[in-house]
Amino acid sequence: MDEQFLDLLAQKYDTEEKIITEIINLEAISNLPKGTEHFVSDLHGEFQAFQHVLRNGSGTVKEKIKELFREVWTDQEINDFAALVYYPEEKIQQVIGELSNKQALNQWYRQTIEHMLKLISYASSKYTRSKLRKALPEQYVYIVEELLYKTDSTNNKDPYYEEIYRQIISLGQADKLIIGLAYTTQRLVVDHLHVVGDIYDRGPDPDKIMDTLINYHSVDIQWGNHDVLWIGAYAGSLVCLANIIRICARYDNLDIIEDVYGINLRPLLNLAEKYYEDNLPFRPKLQTGHNVSEQETLQITKIHQAIAMIQFKLESPIIKRRPYFNMSERLLLEQIDYDKNEIKICGKTYKLENTCFTTVNPQMPEQLLEEERQVMEKLLFSVQHSEKLARHMNFLMKKGSLYLKYNGNLLIHGCIPMDEEGNMEEMQIEDKTYAGRQLLDVFEDYLRYAFAHPEETEDLATDMVWYIWTGECSSLFGKREMTTFERYFIQEKEAHKEKKNPYYHLRENEEICRRILQEFDLNPDHGHVINGHTPVKEISGESPVKANGKMIVIDGGFSKAYQSTTGIAGYTLLYNSFGMQLVAHQKFNSKEDVLCNGTDVLSVKRLVDKELERKLVKETNVGEKLLRKISNLKDLLDYRYMK
Repeated sequence: MDEQFLDLLAQKYDTEEKIITEIINLEAISNLPKGTEHFVSDLHGEFQAFQHVLRNGSGTVKEKIKELFREVWTDQEINDFAALVYYPEEKIQQVIGELSNKQALNQWYRQTIEHMLKLISYASSKYTRSKLRKALPEQYVYIVEELLYKTDSTNNKDPYYEEIYRQIISLGQADKLIIGLAYTTQRLVVDHLHVVGDIYDRGPDPDKIMDTLINYHSVDIQWGNHDVLWIGAYAGSLVCLANIIRICARYDNLDIIEDVYGINLRPLLNLAEKYYEDNLPFRPKLQTGHNVSEQETLQITKIHQAIAMIQFKLESPIIKRRPYFNMSERLLLEQIDYDKNEIKICGKTYKLENTCFTTVNPQMPEQLLEEERQVMEKLLFSVQHSEKLARHMNFLMKKGSLYLKYNGNLLIHGCIPMDEEGNMEEMQIEDKTYAGRQLLDVFEDYLRYAFAHPEETEDLATDMVWYIWTGECSSLFGKREMTTFERYFIQEKEAHKEKKNPYYHLRENEEICRRILQEFDLNPDHGHVINGHTPVKEISGESPVKANGKMIVIDGGFSKAYQSTTGIAGYTLLYNSFGMQLVAHQKFNSKEDVLCNGTDVLSVKRLVDKELERKLVKETNVGEKLLRKISNLKDLLDYRYMK
């Protein structure tokens, strides 16, 4: 062990007693049961549904309440108390409205605080007092600890405890204390949150999800293809920027761009008004309950066309300067017969409908108008100078990665690109060839470089971020081509099909999943691949648990756009010291429905994998760090005191 390192360590642990105390503490912690991991995926801006799942811990909160109170409470009382833990501010106001008698309200306060303390004591049973203290409402730590750790069997301190309760209520602190204890419970039931990709696009509130994650106590993110698109736009990719605006226009979410992130769309609107008219396929998919005037709908339709055509133009130079992207067949603007309004794709000629090629020069179709170039420069400047977007993108980079090895499992949003025989698909980048884990590592290196150098807008790293969004060997896209152009302009459905990477049918095979785990140096006997990205069509009988339990797919349709085909509103996964449970969710209606009717959005919990022996902290990623620290402290003990 390096002596300089030990000398630095000794500055913190400067006596033999301090070293030994810390070794005892860490050894004891490593033998506690592992905390509960909570996996969510494909949130797609659906903040209300995500917030509810986060607050109820995918049913863990209610499960704890039932275990603790089912012998003495009715189902209605359990539901009411669960609603209080989920939404304490709103539930308290509801109770105050129902209990006009002050004495009855004070009695409710007294009983509720006591019940909250019992729940916290139960939920924190596998944590140290130190960890619990950090989760308690800071301003009430002393009071809560006094009430939590009552040990006076002689009843000498009964008046003391009763006075604490009385003073809390008489001084008007009961509401704040109950709210604080509710959030403590939410924090205790989930030790760590994994977001397996796609926070952005389609839904209306990705920014609120990001703010929630930034303030969450322990979280990691595996980037999804839509997240990478936003990262790419901030990193200087004009084509990624065009994509995010196009998608926001398509799903009636331009206010995310303009109102939330402060990006001025007026220059784009002026361009759109000049060159485009109404066009049915470009009309926005309006959100339920969102009233949009005909004039605003027409403006969005024009913006949608303008940015789509800019996107198609911006793709061409990248495809040409990166031949190893193998995307030459996507130079679609060059394959159009503009006189006949036809296009030849894969040897077949299609009639083009609802075209909007007014800004396209048939002799140089990839050429941007000077107005288009200026609009994109202004948009990029605005994107890169948005304080809120900078905060969110920096957090995505800090907490995110393309894949994560955690507690023996592989977390990845999309896929491991494979060929039909189940071999890792190879991709040549410049003069080198990569596959499997190595290819994903290279993708991430390029993405991080692009983010760190936003001024380089046409370098390989920036182009590679766009490829990760749409390329055939991308681990996040997982298809041979993205047929956005065809969906807008070609009526024949056959032209819309996007052929999936063989991974998506091979992942049903246990041997393939075991091979993937080995590729990432994980134990195939105990590990799992945890996947998002592709909605599980439970309505058609598809199972989210595949390959004899080695593959778990948790995209079940948080996004409302998918729920008609999936039949549910998302899957989440729980992994505690006893094993894994998959939770299916029904459509989330509203917070008010939970508060008034006690309804929840959980359906079936399925046991995925049961631990033969209860898993301890020392067997986890956190445990590995603790064991390394214990080893370092023992070396310090030998170095300083045992010579």
